[in-house]
Amino acid sequence: MDVQKAMTDSRRAIPSVDSLLGSEAFEEVVSRFHRARVVAATRAEVDEVRGGLTSEDVDPHIADPERYARAVVSRLERGDVPSLRSVINATGVVLHTNLGRAPLADAAADAMARAARGYSNLEYDVATGVRGSRYDHCVELLRELTGAEDAVVVNNNAAALVLALNTTARGGGVAVSRGELVEIGGGFRIPEILERSGASLVEVGSTNRTRASDYEEAMARGDVAAILKVHRSNFRITGFTEEASLAELSEIAGAHEVPLLHDLGSGLFVDAQTLGLPGEPLASDSLREGADLVAVSGDKLLGGPQAGIILGSRGLVAALRKNPLCRALRVDKVTLAGLEATLRLYRDPEEAIHAVPTLRMLATSAEESASRAGALATRLRAVGVSCEVVETEGAVGGGTYPGVTLAGSALSLEGADGAEELATALRGGTPPVISRIVEGRVIVDLRTVLPTEEAELLSVIRGAVEADG
Repeated sequence: MDVQKAMTDSRRAIPSVDSLLGSEAFEEVVSRFHRARVVAATRAEVDEVRGGLTSEDVDPHIADPERYARAVVSRLERGDVPSLRSVINATGVVLHTNLGRAPLADAAADAMARAARGYSNLEYDVATGVRGSRYDHCVELLRELTGAEDAVVVNNNAAALVLALNTTARGGGVAVSRGELVEIGGGFRIPEILERSGASLVEVGSTNRTRASDYEEAMARGDVAAILKVHRSNFRITGFTEEASLAELSEIAGAHEVPLLHDLGSGLFVDAQTLGLPGEPLASDSLREGADLVAVSGDKLLGGPQAGIILGSRGLVAALRKNPLCRALRVDKVTLAGLEATLRLYRDPEEAIHAVPTLRMLATSAEESASRAGALATRLRAVGVSCEVVETEGAVGGGTYPGVTLAGSALSLEGADGAEELATALRGGTPPVISRIVEGRVIVDLRTVLPTEEAELLSVIRGAVEADG
């Protein structure tokens, strides 16, 4: 054995966990964090150090308790960072699914916080002192805003579709146009949802052209229990196209005594023109044109918390509530509180556009965006950060308005070590700033940055640029 190598092997000098915990360097660590966590983190650090060395390595600080104390504190602090945390969305994509979709209105966030902090009348009738139903909440508002006879709220729009199909068509066929067999995101496809609901798919027409007569032919089979129309909110078919209207399908469904379901998805509750967007069907339109059940999302263009809203006839909605699946798909008190507060804002559409962040972002004009970008650029330059104001194109996102771009302005930053390094530094900020890279520059699109986030945004940008430089 090489005695000299054994004497210089740094691994032999690594302190034991017990000696480190008893050292002066660890006194503050043990007083700050729970001892069991400190022990586990210290053991992990010692193991990592030992595993990273070979007999040839020489580390003069290998026995220094201060070194281990700093590393252990860093481990423990990283462990205290929540897995789910706030970020600043500077991508320009309003309904960014990866970033949580719709930011909530203040009224909705406050209502959810109140519901979370204490007890509520979730399933209690205060007037009579007897058990109530969680399914009563939001119903009157939804009836008022859409003209529906009744409504029920579940945990998302996919759940709404499953519940509607399972209730109306379990064991039977559902007629769907081949042009509407969409994938709704995350790999979930309409045919698969149909199968899981207990119904079977009856394909109608072709990808680009489906006529009312195609549905009539499907009904002649005798095994169709429902007709489903799916709004193609996440893609467009153009060119040589044709599709049956809801009014036509309502006549066919009525003649054959089967329900007409409309998976509308997007959840817009105001006139799209007021937002400067192309026309988009509203739930009230679907009901007026004869749909028996309409399913919409709460966290897309409605701008509320994640929820699936089913609107429709009194009898069918009552059947939905009685379905055992309804309990499995129900929402909690916090979601109902946020949804109710959001819906209340829609009683005054102008107030909703101002108060609901999603609508406010969508309605922001190019001129407003340019003015804001210029003001923030001036503030950054005042602290030594070089940036430019550039025109940019945002997106609605969330599987809505495919191909529609939102003209605006953004801050363009150039990293000393490249755009990727600067974008990484921005994501490492507190809070993380999520940007885009375009033609070698980092683009910070302000359309999706909340006004209350501006100070943090500027601080993170300054810190990232200084670190990058």
